Amino acid sequence: MTDPAPIRSKTNAAADEAAFIAEVLDAEAEAVARLARLIPERIDDWGRALDCLEACAGHAVVAGMGKSGLVAGKISATLSSLGQPSTFVHPAEAVHGDLGRIRRGDVVILLSFSGETEEVVSLAHILKADDVPLIGVSSAPDSSLGRAVDVHLDLGGIIEACPLNLAPTASTTAMMAVGDGLALALARRRDFSADDFHKHHPGGMLGAGLRPVTEVLRFRVGDNLPLLRDDVSVRNALKEAGGARRAGAIVLTDADGHLSGLFTDGDLRRLVNTSDDPTRALDGPIAECMTRSPRHLLSSDLVRDAVRLVRELRVDEIPVVDPDGTPVGLIDVQDLIAMKVVQEHGMDEH
Repeated sequence: MTDPAPIRSKTNAAADEAAFIAEVLDAEAEAVARLARLIPERIDDWGRALDCLEACAGHAVVAGMGKSGLVAGKISATLSSLGQPSTFVHPAEAVHGDLGRIRRGDVVILLSFSGETEEVVSLAHILKADDVPLIGVSSAPDSSLGRAVDVHLDLGGIIEACPLNLAPTASTTAMMAVGDGLALALARRRDFSADDFHKHHPGGMLGAGLRPVTEVLRFRVGDNLPLLRDDVSVRNALKEAGGARRAGAIVLTDADGHLSGLFTDGDLRRLVNTSDDPTRALDGPIAECMTRSPRHLLSSDLVRDAVRLVRELRVDEIPVVDPDGTPVGLIDVQDLIAMKVVQEHGMDEH
C-alpha cells in the first residue's frame, strides 16, 4: 500500500510557500501604502519636484546603483513614454566620461534607499557644483544625498520583504511607485493625451489600439464596399454586394444616405433556415430582416474603440460612419485579428 505521507508533505510545503509569497506581496503593498500616507505631509516636496520636472528644457536623467539602478532605468523609460525625454546614467560610469550626457537644461533624479550610496552621493556633489537641478529619492531626508539635492522625496521607514531585511524588495517597489507617481503627475500637468501617447508608442498593441479606425479599414465606401438602399430585395442586395472579396455584411442606408441597417452572412443563413419558402424570402425587402440601427463607430474613433465594441457585442462587422451618419467603411473582426489586438477564439457569429 502506498504511503500517503509524501503527498501530504508536498501539499503542506506548497501551502507554506504560497503563504510566504503572500506575505512578501503584503509587505511590498504595505510599503507603497505607507508611502502614499506620507505624501500629504510632504506635499510641498512633491510639488517642488514636479515644478522642477515641468520646467525641464532638456532630459530627465535618472541614476542609481545596483537594484536602484534597475529601477532608475524603468523610471526613465516611463518618463520618456509619457512625453518627457529621459535617459539613464550609471553613477560610477558618470565620473569616467558619461557626465557628458548631462547637459544644461537637464534635471537629474538620484535614487539611493540609504541616501549614502557613495557613487550616487559623489555624483550629486559634482552636479550640484554645476547648478544642475537635483531630485533625490531615499528613506533618509537628513542623509548625505538628502542634504545635497534641491528636492528630496522621502520613502519613509521601509522594512524589506526579505526575511533577513537585506535584499532590496519593498524598497525598490516603493521607488518604482515614486517614479510612476512623478511621471503620471507630470503628464497630467502637461495635459498629455491619448494621441500624444500614440506618438510615443507607434508599435505594439498599445500603438495599434490608438490608431484612428479609418487607417485600418479594409472595406471602404467608394472602393470595395457598396452602399445599398434598405428598400431593395435581399436577392438584389446579394447580387449588388457580390464579388470575390466582398465584406461579410451589407451596409444599408435610408433615402437620405444615412446608416439604417446591417445585413450579415449570419442574417442570411437565419432567413433561409427559418423560412417556409426560402425563395420567396429572398425576394422580400431586406429592411424586414436586417439589423436596424446597428451599433457603429464614428470616423473619429480609434482601433481600441473597435476592439471594445467587438468584445462587448460579440459581432464580426461594425459599420463606420462620418459625423453626419453617412457610412464610410466597415471594420471586419479579421482585420483586428490580423493586427493582433483581438484573438480569434471566442468570437461569435453576429
